[in-house]
Amino acid sequence: MTYSSVKEAIFLTRPNRFEAIAEIDGRPCRVHVKNTGRCKELLVPGERVYLEDFSSRMGQRKLAYDLVAVQKGQLLINMDSQAPNKAVLQALKAGAIRIEGMSALSLIRPECVYKDSRFDFYLEDSNGKKAYLEVKGVTLENDEAASFPDAPTARGLKHLHELLEARKEGYAAAMLFVIQMKGPKVFRPNRANDPAFADALERAQDSGVELMCYDCIVRPDSMVLDQSVPIGLR
Repeated sequence: MTYSSVKEAIFLTRPNRFEAIAEIDGRPCRVHVKNTGRCKELLVPGERVYLEDFSSRMGQRKLAYDLVAVQKGQLLINMDSQAPNKAVLQALKAGAIRIEGMSALSLIRPECVYKDSRFDFYLEDSNGKKAYLEVKGVTLENDEAASFPDAPTARGLKHLHELLEARKEGYAAAMLFVIQMKGPKVFRPNRANDPAFADALERAQDSGVELMCYDCIVRPDSMVLDQSVPIGLR
């Protein structure tokens, strides 16, 4: 997954969920933030950020830049909330991700409705086995451990419940956590911020929902799924 025309800038402030002020070539400029989460641990005044430049291809856009990545110490972190699904789609097409019990995929369909939820992917293999896959992007890191969510997630909890229902109906079901950086050695649910999600994740795994986690190779202009990362639930 790649970006074009990436420009380096300095983060200054974030007046609302959708916009930030960044210093570009010495001047403050409004930019679009491609992640509506809090991201307080990432968007710190003075940090280096990377922006995708749309100034030569504005179309109906109001802002010329999208904030897509931030430098946090030695870590370069992609914070584009759309990037995980794009990276996972590339990996699925390449056969780099395999749902347990499924053979080579014959169908990959993004954004599929199941009951009251919309899952990121519906999959079928060459033997007719069917699966639902939900993807969660992870940008929270501390002491080489990545965690999700950074705030209580009713949507994530609902997805877990619906994956359980799909599993009961005979589908394969999986939740894939995409760590949008390279460095964390383990993934853990953020029990301090959302104990209900952490508990539901344990119940889902115990009931046959597959849990997976991968880190990414991140550059200012790209993010590619890389290696499997261990998951610690308890």
